Amino acid sequence: MSSEPQHYGSWAADHLSPAYPERAAWGTTQTLRAWQQEALTKYFEREPRDFLAAATPGAGKTTFALRLASELLRRGAVRRVTVVAPTEHLKTQWADAAARAGIRLDPEFRNAHGEAARHYHGVAVTYAQVAARPALHERMTRSADSLVILDEVHHAGDALSWGDAVREAFAPATRRLSLTGTPFRSDDAPIPFVEYAPAADGVRYSATDYDYGYARALADHVVRPVLFMAYAGTMEWRTSMGEQMRATLGHEDAKDITSAAWRTALDPGGTWIQQVLRSADARLTQVRELVPDAGGLVIATDQAQARQYAQILEGLCREKVTVVLSDDAGASARIEEFSAAESRWMVAVRMVSEGVDVPRLSVGVYATSSATPLFFAQAIGRFVRSRRRGETATVFLPSVPVLLQLAAELERQRDHALGKPTDDDELLDDSLMEAAEKPDKEDREEAPFTWQPLSSAATFDKVLFGDQEFGQLVEPGTDEELDFIGIPGILEPEEVSEMLQRRQRRQASRIAEKPVQPQPDALFRSLREDRQLLNALVSIVAKKRKQTHGMVHAEARRVCGGPEVAKASMQQLRDRIQYLRRAIDA
Repeated sequence: MSSEPQHYGSWAADHLSPAYPERAAWGTTQTLRAWQQEALTKYFEREPRDFLAAATPGAGKTTFALRLASELLRRGAVRRVTVVAPTEHLKTQWADAAARAGIRLDPEFRNAHGEAARHYHGVAVTYAQVAARPALHERMTRSADSLVILDEVHHAGDALSWGDAVREAFAPATRRLSLTGTPFRSDDAPIPFVEYAPAADGVRYSATDYDYGYARALADHVVRPVLFMAYAGTMEWRTSMGEQMRATLGHEDAKDITSAAWRTALDPGGTWIQQVLRSADARLTQVRELVPDAGGLVIATDQAQARQYAQILEGLCREKVTVVLSDDAGASARIEEFSAAESRWMVAVRMVSEGVDVPRLSVGVYATSSATPLFFAQAIGRFVRSRRRGETATVFLPSVPVLLQLAAELERQRDHALGKPTDDDELLDDSLMEAAEKPDKEDREEAPFTWQPLSSAATFDKVLFGDQEFGQLVEPGTDEELDFIGIPGILEPEEVSEMLQRRQRRQASRIAEKPVQPQPDALFRSLREDRQLLNALVSIVAKKRKQTHGMVHAEARRVCGGPEVAKASMQQLRDRIQYLRRAIDA
């Protein structure tokens, strides 16, 4: 093989072979992205048996894999292609994409068939299919020189039986190409055919052969930047023991958020989710002014909530909402119909969180209690696929520490670690750290509440964009919130940052000038409003001075006197409000 780097921009003339008339369609004249060509060049420098390519969701892993398959077929290095995908829908998606590349894959192959039909170049199967009859797939793999494409290969470690089955079935493969948008797992299960290299800390980390992370893809304009709209609010519920509880999302004194508070926020009968869905629908309306076919996706925790969210949205937008549940026979067809249409909203449980290609999705609502880094990355990956420069994705989410941290670390590169001690400080609550990546649990109904949700209310907290935060606590539906929701849907990242900064200054000015409201009859309501205003002013001063909220609170207490915010009297709160207003004007 020549040591000269090979380029794969135009294939047609080289790939027409009179000796193999059935291969005349192999290859495509589609122009490769720079990273895809770079990855192909790296592969053919040594043509390894195993190759792990990690590319951020939306970057084009399927195109890369099929171009590689076309070249291996053309060279005669392999004579069969097997694609293994996490879901039934993705099997069809792979077969359609392969057809455009001139490769005939059978997505309807069943284990009962015993062998692949001769008029196909190969089959598309699920990991569950392989696990059901690994010996069958091992025999098929051995019967011809095979390329096995393991899509979202981290799924192969979902259970001991799955991992063992994948190893057994594809051990005889001539070539194995492993693909993933999230090259890590939330557990210690090793991923088949992936090498793990020991590091200085004694932990073994997965070693990828080619990496194309979100940060680089963003710089290359391959993916969209994401605006995270975080919403706080007060939640009330009653425990199974009859005790009435209350917690506030997004406040400095509420770091130990419980699963009950988070799930109370997501309760369709409460005000919090209804207010957030209303704001998300308003954002979608704004985006559609410049992107007429822009769509929205709500990712729900379970089937019952998905249906109720759809009803809420239909009441808001006066339009039928697509509901996708994986146990429905027509789920794949509904996803395809929504992708090709111009309707506003789709609501789904976990099956749309990974691999499903709906490029027009621009606005999302993260209305699920799943909190693993893997699931979060997969879910956000549904919104980042770029179609034209300037499109920006917007995702609405609860102002919960673990989610805000994951949002802030979106550009962070991760590898799968084996033998890494669990850091309990990184876990919110064991009940929230669900194995969201397990396809067999995709749409399973959640266990009934062991508590009773009583009430919830949303407050716009802040916007996260890149490594910056903008805005502070305000009520939904106010001009201060609409300032951020109303950002145009087509802007370059630099323009987004500049506009957010301008709108933050305008919001801060409005809040600082807002007069203290006269005391209403109910003292607890006045205290709540004054605490909210105090927190907003603390946020402004903290940003201005580049200090933490705790430092500003401590200074206000020291100067004005009194206990912590939760125990301060109304006069003590108002003294601190006036003090902070003077600090802002200084």
